[in-house]
Amino acid sequence: MNILDKITAATKVRVEHEKKSPLPPPLALQRPKFSFEQSLCKPGISFICEIKKASPSKGIIAEDFPYLDIAEEYEQAGAAAISVLTEPQFFMGSDRYLSEIRGRVNVPLLRKDFIIDEFQIKQAVRLGADAILLICAVLTPAQLEEYIAIADQLGLSCLVEAHDEDELETALKVKARVIGVNNRNLKTFEVDTETSVRLRKLVPDDVIFVSESGINTADDVARLKSSGVNAVLIGEALMRATNKAASLKALRGDSF
Repeated sequence: MNILDKITAATKVRVEHEKKSPLPPPLALQRPKFSFEQSLCKPGISFICEIKKASPSKGIIAEDFPYLDIAEEYEQAGAAAISVLTEPQFFMGSDRYLSEIRGRVNVPLLRKDFIIDEFQIKQAVRLGADAILLICAVLTPAQLEEYIAIADQLGLSCLVEAHDEDELETALKVKARVIGVNNRNLKTFEVDTETSVRLRKLVPDDVIFVSESGINTADDVARLKSSGVNAVLIGEALMRATNKAASLKALRGDSF
């Protein structure tokens, strides 16, 4: 069983347990609908800055994890959106991180988790998310269509993630408005940013294209921007940085 299968299996167990408890109470303030994708439509290349403590491939990334301070620093540094890991077993994430961060920043929040049940979509809204991640390698085309429709009704954006041509074709068939190409193969964890460069050519200009994983330098960002990428999702490079604002400024280079 590869790591993606292990995470998916663990998520099924977790969700069945969580479904026995009531959903979190609704937010006191109504969030703007589809603010995540609107934020990524601004001129230049947008930055989705990620908050995560650990990953299966790297282990613990941030021993010191002041996630609220990090979120505020990202917002002040000009992040278009913030990605928050909520998967607890493999990424040491928490729903609490997302709900508490929502109370501290105004930028759109992406719930970064392994969505396998519509319960998680409704849960995401209650936690304060503006967008959810839907992974083509985990979901069938029918599930993708169903979950996008549910998210649309709730005003949530969907970042539909693909890794290769077949998954990209699926994302386009289900009419994803935001497609994320993961440069990391979730089955082998090999990373190659040329994956985004190659697949960007297959995506219409009216679809927001996000490059994810393996983006570490301003040269990486510039290369992706020149290939027509609309946004980059950066996690480890920022989480390991002592001064995250300075690191984000360096990654921007002349691209912002």
